[in-house]
Amino acid sequence: MTATATSARSDLSELGRSETALRTFLHGLPGVDQVGAEQRAAQLGTRSIKTTAKAQAIDLAIRMVDLTTLEGADTPGKVRALATKALRPDPADPSCPHVGAVCVYPAMVPYVAEVLRGSQVHLASVATAFPSGQAPLEVKLADTRAAVEAGADEIDMVINRGAFLAGRYSEVYDEIVATKEACGDAHLKVILETGELATYDNVRRASWLAMLAGADFIKTSTGKVPVAATPPVTLVMLEAVRDFRAATGRQVGVKPAGGIRTTKDAIKYLVMVNETVGPDWLDPDWFRFGASSLLNDLLMQRTKLKTGVYSGPDYFTLD
Repeated sequence: MTATATSARSDLSELGRSETALRTFLHGLPGVDQVGAEQRAAQLGTRSIKTTAKAQAIDLAIRMVDLTTLEGADTPGKVRALATKALRPDPADPSCPHVGAVCVYPAMVPYVAEVLRGSQVHLASVATAFPSGQAPLEVKLADTRAAVEAGADEIDMVINRGAFLAGRYSEVYDEIVATKEACGDAHLKVILETGELATYDNVRRASWLAMLAGADFIKTSTGKVPVAATPPVTLVMLEAVRDFRAATGRQVGVKPAGGIRTTKDAIKYLVMVNETVGPDWLDPDWFRFGASSLLNDLLMQRTKLKTGVYSGPDYFTLD
């Protein structure tokens, strides 16, 4: 890290000490050109990918999937089966890579941990009163600690959107800092719930706020509101992590989640990552897809490329 970046990081770390300083900084960020962002995202979505590159992109996308189930009807048997699939997505093809992580509710973490123990697949748990984020801080922190103690090595927290939209930035900042501390060695993904933030400017501000508070990843959505991940929102977040690294020397990951269901969609996101932040982020350590149905489509397209025969959805387990 350069001396300039070190100085900038030190200066930025002081922002959380003052609501006024934090507000001044966040509202001083360059505004997002809505038309430009939407046009850029649409343009990147038209790029064509050749067969060899497509095969590589599919395998990379599989490695980036956070295979997710977040339903009230989740059972130990269901999440164990999901974890088994995460390890061997295509049992008929041992060359198929494993996914990035399995993401479940805190109560399901011990059952997933039994299956994933000793593997390279991460265990992610939502926490902090997911999906609303509306609970006292002590409850949120207890939620986080319980998930980590049960075996989670990644925590997906939700910000208090009500506090953010009301301009109580220090409150949001302090909750992220406290949750990061409660995570211990586990990585922290901060869910912005971009569908509720209303504007791209708010998405940029929330992205910076989360990173300033110590987020290891910023994530678009819970998947529990009508508007989840979109290409323009993800573009704004990618620009934010790019600019944050330039300012501080610290790299932060991005996770679009919700509504990404097809191989075509996933590849569009990978193109956007490459063109916006470069190959440093084309790695499961720095980019993930929060998804449940995406994996099956990736597996079907992978089989088609390898065999020339399109396997229908009945060839793979439903998640």
